[in-house]
Amino acid sequence: MNLIILLVVGGLIGWVASMIMRTDAQQGIVLNIVVGIVGALLAGFLITPLIGGASIMDGALNIQSILISLVGAVILLAIVNMFRRGTVR
Repeated sequence: MNLIILLVVGGLIGWVASMIMRTDAQQGIVLNIVVGIVGALLAGFLITPLIGGASIMDGALNIQSILISLVGAVILLAIVNMFRRGTVR
């Protein structure tokens, strides 16, 4: 059950992050899920130790963990845009 929740929440986080970074037209649902989950992993390793709390990868599903994962997904898309286009946008 946790895997299904992780996929759904990761997809939503990836979709919102792609809307923020204006890359939604280039991505499909699978890439949104991947961006959401990898962004949550990135946030879990980098952001969570700095401010505390838990990421959605740890099974915590609250507003703080969702926002931390969203920030991680936006950072991930910014890094991908930097390599792809040479600019963050």
